[in-house]
Amino acid sequence: MGVTPQQFEQMKNRLKSPSRSVKASTPIIESGFKPARLHEIIIGIDPSLRGTGYGVIRLAKPFPETLAQGTISCPQSWEHSRCLVKIAHTLRDVLKQHQATVCAIEGLFFAQNLQTALTMGEARGAALVAVGEAGLDIFEISPRKVKQAIVGYGAAQKLAVAKMVQRMLHLSEPPAPDAADALALALAHAQGISRFNLSASKRI
Repeated sequence: MGVTPQQFEQMKNRLKSPSRSVKASTPIIESGFKPARLHEIIIGIDPSLRGTGYGVIRLAKPFPETLAQGTISCPQSWEHSRCLVKIAHTLRDVLKQHQATVCAIEGLFFAQNLQTALTMGEARGAALVAVGEAGLDIFEISPRKVKQAIVGYGAAQKLAVAKMVQRMLHLSEPPAPDAADALALALAHAQGISRFNLSASKRI
């Protein structure tokens, strides 16, 4: 198919047009794409009906800064529904205060007791609702991979995890077990980002 000299000149003018070059660069910005480097504040969540741990860190040098940590405790006398409401409400408040942009949550694991697995699933669902409402990117990491990333041993005990988290975050004392697990999740995700390798994390 032939092109006339006039058509050729028109094509060159369109390619040189400034408005065209600006237009071509805008879709990436407008699409809401967030590079991993923008995820400076990470919340880790270790869900449990009676004791959901959470930890919020900010990526910084020479070591990450701990913004918040704690355990959402619910008495045994509380109905499941009341516990789930407290989990969701508390996490909403934490997210609102610290403006995290990404969440690392403990992945599902096989429990010997079916009732235990169902209860854990309920707590995890309440946490995911709060995080999803805030619009965060969510990644899940298996407990074994978290321990491997933090302690170097996939079957490490909770105390070993807590002591390593204390060391990595330069805390004055080891965090409580559930909060330590949550902070470990956040640190494990941060390590994945720094290595440009999120194979340990599964986006959900």
